[in-house]
Amino acid sequence: MTSSTSRSPDGRRGDLFDPQCPTRRLLDRIGTKWTSMAVKVLAEASPEEVRFAEMQRRMTGVSQKMLSVTLQGLVRDGLVGRRVEATVPPRVYYRLTRLGLTLEEPLAALRQWAEEHMAEVDRAQRRSAEGEDAGAWSRPG
Repeated sequence: MTSSTSRSPDGRRGDLFDPQCPTRRLLDRIGTKWTSMAVKVLAEASPEEVRFAEMQRRMTGVSQKMLSVTLQGLVRDGLVGRRVEATVPPRVYYRLTRLGLTLEEPLAALRQWAEEHMAEVDRAQRRSAEGEDAGAWSRPG
């Protein structure tokens, strides 16, 4: 592994361009809209916990299954903690771990970039759909 990306548990850094590097799998998991939204909801509540049902209400459009899969992955990765109250039905609570809190800042920067540049991306997509070269280099004249 080279020194171009994140560190592995043994202290070595990952190499995003190595097909065998686990960095790729981690980026696949944390790079989804549902992960970004879940981390934002939990970060806003931190250090308090958030119930599953409240997360689903806050994350408009997420299905129960997709939220469950997203949270299971975040728990497995050590980014989110889960607590279950033995009631009927059970109450399930989530919170960001210390590691999960460190993910909020880069995801917030990415969300901000997307919000600020979405109009430009929309225009480029429309130009592309109309047959124009949306990504053409402009050369001085």
